[in-house]
Amino acid sequence: MTCKITTHVLDLVQGTPAKHIPAVLEKLDNPDTWKTIGNGTTNDDGRIDNLIGENNSISKGTYRLTFSVSSYFESDGFYSSIPIVFNITDTNRHYHVPLLLSRFGYTTYRGS
Repeated sequence: MTCKITTHVLDLVQGTPAKHIPAVLEKLDNPDTWKTIGNGTTNDDGRIDNLIGENNSISKGTYRLTFSVSSYFESDGFYSSIPIVFNITDTNRHYHVPLLLSRFGYTTYRGS
């Protein structure tokens, strides 16, 4: 099994998937440097099915998934971007990192 990183963004106020939100996946390369390893944009169902592509491999380490939400809320949101920092310890697992979003708050969790 290849490690796969996916996400799903839901708009909690509208009760719908959050469409067309760009996201960038980075890996902590050394204590001060993040290296971009993937990116994507949420589809009509609010999902990005594989942030690293089909042939890229993932190693153990610290990752950051940053969502650019300012365009989603136009000029009426509080956040311009939302970074989620997480650790990968088992490279044989699927990592699903959902984001539940509103104009003035958000939450995330380790999905399945």
